[in-house]
Amino acid sequence: MLWLLLIINILGTIYGYIWYASQLEITPPRFLLFVPDSPTASLFFVFVLIAFIMRKNWPIIEALAIVTLFKYGIWAVIMNLLTYVELGYLSIAGYMLIFSHLGMAIQGLLYAPYYRIKPVHLVLAGIWTLHNDVIDYVFFMLPRYSVLDEYIPQIGYFTFWLSIVSILITYWLCIRKDRIVLTIQ
Repeated sequence: MLWLLLIINILGTIYGYIWYASQLEITPPRFLLFVPDSPTASLFFVFVLIAFIMRKNWPIIEALAIVTLFKYGIWAVIMNLLTYVELGYLSIAGYMLIFSHLGMAIQGLLYAPYYRIKPVHLVLAGIWTLHNDVIDYVFFMLPRYSVLDEYIPQIGYFTFWLSIVSILITYWLCIRKDRIVLTIQ
């Protein structure tokens, strides 16, 4: 199962970076690392899966993966649903984005019992995630959904709180003392 997930996530990550290609071409170099949100989240999970296959844990990558997979998975689902509300229709690509990003969010959570995240890892992942919100909504390096441009302030506010919820979910699933813990076999 891990190998299948690894292949799916590698392909999804590649597709995601291709999807961002036109935006990356016009992105100032100092922001390049922070623009392709979803493919970077799935790239983190690729490394988590590689570690699991090797029967290892890389807690900082696990923290980055769960927080960003949930955040950007849910974010993309909501943005595509809002696009549907605004336009009255959604392209096939829009539906594909909804289902693939929902899968991202779910897979990040499903593997939570196997993560070995400590508070310091979550703090670092939280800083990364909130810093990314600043890059997106203060420097306007956010993913482009032109039909939603008039709602950027509201989307930024929603995104900030989605980051907080993602961090709290990670704490709940991965750090609290009475959580479920499983081992990689």
